[in-house]
Amino acid sequence: MDSDPTRNRAPSIRDVARLAGVSHQTVSRVLNNSTSLREETKQRVQQVMDELQYRPNRAARMLVTSRSRTIGVISASGYQYGPASSITAIEQAARAEGYFVNTVNLDGSDRESIEKALNHLLDQAIEGLVVIAPQVRVFNAFTEMKLSVPFVTLQSTGTSDHALSVDQIAGARLATRHLIELGHRNIYHLAGPQDWIEAEARMHGFLTEMSENDVATTAPILGDWTAEFGYFAGRELLRVRDFTAIFSSNDQMALGLIHAVRDAGLDVPGDVSIIGFDDIPEARHFWPPLTTVRQDFAELGRRAIALLLSGGVSAGDHAAPELIVPELIVRGSTRAVSR
Repeated sequence: MDSDPTRNRAPSIRDVARLAGVSHQTVSRVLNNSTSLREETKQRVQQVMDELQYRPNRAARMLVTSRSRTIGVISASGYQYGPASSITAIEQAARAEGYFVNTVNLDGSDRESIEKALNHLLDQAIEGLVVIAPQVRVFNAFTEMKLSVPFVTLQSTGTSDHALSVDQIAGARLATRHLIELGHRNIYHLAGPQDWIEAEARMHGFLTEMSENDVATTAPILGDWTAEFGYFAGRELLRVRDFTAIFSSNDQMALGLIHAVRDAGLDVPGDVSIIGFDDIPEARHFWPPLTTVRQDFAELGRRAIALLLSGGVSAGDHAAPELIVPELIVRGSTRAVSR
């Protein structure tokens, strides 16, 4: 008869207690980092847990502690680089604080889809919520709902004590100013989709910087974030070629623009300077390497978790969190205008 009771099942807290020679209450105290135990007892219990590869039952612990140690994330567009990077940063910051992350990507932007996603997370007894809502209609829907847990919104330009954001306007102004300082005066802006908060903010930053430098502007072109659209837009713009530089609202569209310029037999940056936004990992490997604006997603994730766990989002007397300032990364796709 098999003498090992854990051979055909996951080890339990009582198995750990038996092999460590302590009570199961003592094992529970070790799991909850109790300070009332002797160090040698903690080490003995921990050694047994490591040998058995014991993992505590989260559901059972929730019944005892009334805490799930879980943060919920709702993303309205997890496939884009910015939101996806934010989710990764949030997960890393949460794990560092001993929390799990449960992420739900919305399959629609209507109120029903949002409520379904939220209810799913609330059923997991989440202790806080991060909302990544880059689209205006999704963000507005969340602001109308009375959430029962502390929450933080990302990818917004809001100024409430719930909003965290990279300063998209400042980033766009950095990109535009870089082109102006290189002597460019005929500058186009390839914007993101209408209804996206970041696209609107970057467009606003572009127009503001152009205006303050007394540089004439043309209407920004609304894109869809894809390299395919960047290529299409570039081919159309090059029919007239009344510009020397383009500020693309993201790096993927900038890649398509570079492709279009090359297909036309022209040079980047010799004939056209191109600057992007985001600094995706591939940007340094474009040819030429892409000048762009970098967002610090790791810092954004860290601040989101810190704000949730500090309780700041539950109090009404806290000032709005400080915006994260982006950074201009100069590479080979921009240079002084040719006279």
